Amino acid sequence: MPKLQRLRYAPRWVSHLGCLIGCLDYLGMEVSDAWLYGATGHAFVLNIHPEVCPSGPTAWRSTMLFELGRNIGYAIGGVVGQKSQRDSQQLKERAWQHVRQSIDDGLPCYAWELDLPEYYLIYGYDDVGYLFSGPRDNGPKGPKLWQELGETGIGMIEVYSVRKGQAADDAHTVRAALSAVLKLAGGPSEWIFPEYRSGLAGYALWIDALQRGQAMAIGMAYNAAVWAECRRYAAEFLQEAGQRLPQHAALFERAREHYAQVAQHLAEVSERYPFSFDLDLRPVPVNDNSRAAVETLQAARQAEAAGLDAAAEIVDELGRGA
Repeated sequence: MPKLQRLRYAPRWVSHLGCLIGCLDYLGMEVSDAWLYGATGHAFVLNIHPEVCPSGPTAWRSTMLFELGRNIGYAIGGVVGQKSQRDSQQLKERAWQHVRQSIDDGLPCYAWELDLPEYYLIYGYDDVGYLFSGPRDNGPKGPKLWQELGETGIGMIEVYSVRKGQAADDAHTVRAALSAVLKLAGGPSEWIFPEYRSGLAGYALWIDALQRGQAMAIGMAYNAAVWAECRRYAAEFLQEAGQRLPQHAALFERAREHYAQVAQHLAEVSERYPFSFDLDLRPVPVNDNSRAAVETLQAARQAEAAGLDAAAEIVDELGRGA
C-alpha cells in the first residue's frame, strides 16, 4: 500500500487550507498559515446563503485559490467534474489514476467529500481505494472505494495533487490577492453562485436572516467559526505583509487594525453560537441572543468596509510601484 508517511492534515475550519497546509509542509515549503490564507485571498472571503446555510464556506468556485496559490510557490493539478456528467465513470477512473501516479511520485494529494462535505488529505491508496485523513478525525481512514467518489447529494468529483512551483515576489503576491478580494467583495463575480452573496452584501444577507428568524442553527455556528478564523488570518497576513514590504508598513497596519476588529466581532458571534454536530437545520429563534449577534455583525460589517477601503489603497500604492 503506497503511502506518504509524513503527510498530516492540519485541523482548520477551512478544510481546503487545512489540506494545503499539510501538503506544503510535506513538500518542505516554509509558508506561514497567515501567508497561505491571505495570499490565496481566502482570509478575506465571505459567502452567505439567504438562510445562512452551512454550505456557504464551501459553495463557491474556489478557482481563485488555485490561481493565487501559484504566487506562493506551489502548483495544483487534478481532476474535477460532477457525477451528473455522461463521462462520470471515466472521470472517476482518471481521478484514481491521477492520485496513484501522484502518490507514487511523492506528491501529496487531497480530495472533496471522502467523508463529510469537506476536503481531505489523501496520504496513500490500496487495491480498492483512497486512504485519507481530515476533518473531525485526524487519524487514518479508508479505504474510500474509488468508484464511490462523488456519489453524494452534492455530487462533485474533485481530486488534486500539489507540487512545488516558482514563487512570485511579495509585492505582486499581495497586490494580486487583494485585487481578487476586492473583486469578490464588490458584487457578482465568476466565483459566487447566484443565490449567495459575498462581501458587504453577504453581511447584509446574514443580518437579515437573523432578524427574520431564518438563519439555520448549524449554518449560523459554522459560518461564524469559519469566517472568524479567516479574518484572524487576514489580520496576521497584513502584519506579515508589512514586515515583508516595510516601505508600506503604515498602510498595512491600518488595514490590519480593521480586520483585527472584524475577527474579534466574528469570534464574538461564534461564541454566541458555538458549533456542534448535534445542531440541526432549524432556524435560530429571534431573541436577545440573536439581536446581540445582529449588532455584532453590523459592527463587523462596518469594520470590513473600512478594511476593504484600506485594501484598495494598498492595491493602488503597490500598483504605482510596479
